[in-house]
Amino acid sequence: MSFGDEHGHGGDPGRTTDDNFGGMGQTRTRLPDGGGGDGYGGPARRPQRSSRSLVAVVGVVVLLIAAIAFANRGGGDTDTSGAGGGDDRAAGSEPTAASGVKPVTGKSGGIPSGFAKDEQGAESAASNYAVVLGSDGMFGRDSRHGIVDTVYTPAAAAELKGPQDKAYSPEFLDKLGLDANGNAPTGSAFISRTVPVGTKVESFDADRAKVSVWYTGLIGMSGPDSTDPVSTTWKTWTFDLQWTADDWKVVAASQKDGPAPVPGDVAASTAEEISKAVDEYGGFTYAR
Repeated sequence: MSFGDEHGHGGDPGRTTDDNFGGMGQTRTRLPDGGGGDGYGGPARRPQRSSRSLVAVVGVVVLLIAAIAFANRGGGDTDTSGAGGGDDRAAGSEPTAASGVKPVTGKSGGIPSGFAKDEQGAESAASNYAVVLGSDGMFGRDSRHGIVDTVYTPAAAAELKGPQDKAYSPEFLDKLGLDANGNAPTGSAFISRTVPVGTKVESFDADRAKVSVWYTGLIGMSGPDSTDPVSTTWKTWTFDLQWTADDWKVVAASQKDGPAPVPGDVAASTAEEISKAVDEYGGFTYAR
């Protein structure tokens, strides 16, 4: 989900959190190893859409992905805050900046792991976790469970998977144009991708960190019969992280809309062009 729909995406949240967001700078990106529509009759500029959450997990974990909002466009704003992760830092924190330090040395289930136990490591972890939690892998049960088990603490993952399975019901997936297993129709491509723009450390101590990730997302179905063409969203995803088993893991997460720039005047591409681009351009591994 991207992006969640969230996945991302796309779908994705005016939610409010207690986080102060600001001081954004540039984020360096690192390529991984290896590797709409004609506008469907719509104008190049698309109005912003409000969204509401389908998922509300009571307890220490909340995962709201944009797809939920994408499938339920038009509702009122919903608070999606998770458990708090410490006091927010005062405004004026150092902006994200490239440091030249390689952020991660290993992978677990294809997901970057082994982040440093410092602020830069927490920022890199949050960015990478935003990428995978906003991916289309969140729409299949087995792949979703693998992602959640990898990026969340064991206790948080155990509490989250059941409610998530109910949220990603066949009825919900059908609203996105997917079958009960999260697959797109033949000839179409479901797109959910998170693209981090920058990060901000809200709070940090030896074993806990709160990091906000400002990102844009892609969400939608690319295909000749799609009624929900791929669109973009702008969100801030805040992660409460805990140092667990020699790595940063997510305890709770929350999202809110924006900051969003003014839409540009670039004409929307065709469904075929969007599908081709997604196939040809792989995602990124993000560094501090």
